[in-house]
Amino acid sequence: MKTRITELFGIQHPIIQGGMHYVGFAEMAAAVSNAGGLGLITGLTQRSPELLAKEIARCREMTNKPFGVNLTFLPSVNTPDYPGYVKAIIDGGVKAVETAGNNPQKWLPALKEAGVKVIHKCTSVRHALKAEAIGCDAVSVDGFECGGHPGEDDVPNFILLPRAAEELKIPFVASGGMADGRSLVAALALGADGMNMGTRFIATKEAPVHQNVKDAIVAASELDTRLVMRPLRNTERVLKNAAVDRLLEKERTLGAALTFEDIAAEVAGVYPRIMKEGEMDLGAWSCGMVAGLIHDVPTVKELIDRIMAEAHSIISQRLARFDAA
Repeated sequence: MKTRITELFGIQHPIIQGGMHYVGFAEMAAAVSNAGGLGLITGLTQRSPELLAKEIARCREMTNKPFGVNLTFLPSVNTPDYPGYVKAIIDGGVKAVETAGNNPQKWLPALKEAGVKVIHKCTSVRHALKAEAIGCDAVSVDGFECGGHPGEDDVPNFILLPRAAEELKIPFVASGGMADGRSLVAALALGADGMNMGTRFIATKEAPVHQNVKDAIVAASELDTRLVMRPLRNTERVLKNAAVDRLLEKERTLGAALTFEDIAAEVAGVYPRIMKEGEMDLGAWSCGMVAGLIHDVPTVKELIDRIMAEAHSIISQRLARFDAA
């Protein structure tokens, strides 16, 4: 299937694996790229630019297909060594970067000069237009359904995607609620040039996370996510568990007086022990409503092949019948 996204990144299928903390290691990125999509290493999971450089080299040993790096720009007391991370990406010969968080404009000249294509994650049309204006090559439009940070506008993809299509000139992918061939066809129908999947890729055999994490996603329904940190305007969609219940109770009890320090035990530094050790009630971890559509743990290739076969079948058979009528 050829779209503006497959042509931009030199990939076979219009499917991108989004950046995910303590999931986007070389194994994950290489598996997606080898299956014809665009796999992404999560840059900030690597604690230094030197470690990122090693992870890029490790991924290069696992695939000869295009892969990228996710780099999230966050306000923080201890700001990451962003110049170092950007240098590691460029020196590693990576040609695709998914930026997220704050405006990436400062870093675009160096990336562009190195021939890197940049896709920026956006949760609103206005942010997508800003990304287009500063020179991003594409955007990932993330609807309210998505795991992680959905922004503060609460607009789901059935509205957000066609609005983006009305306004944008650069290609974009749909993110949030994407799981199968139906998702891909719907995204294309609404104006996107492909789709970005996060939660669905965690529930694959190659995903380098504990089996408890995969089992939790398969067992969850579309009703099992919660929104946390809304009072701090840093909303995150996470899978319901005991820690999330504690966090939400603190939010209810403290109200407007809530500070990050009040909930730090449930959100700060919990990912390694959840993703690696499978301590499922330790803290809050990102998960999309799409968990309700995830019923198995296939290999990445099985998943992508299934998605593409289903998409082609829907387009050539089911939708063609309506056209013929």
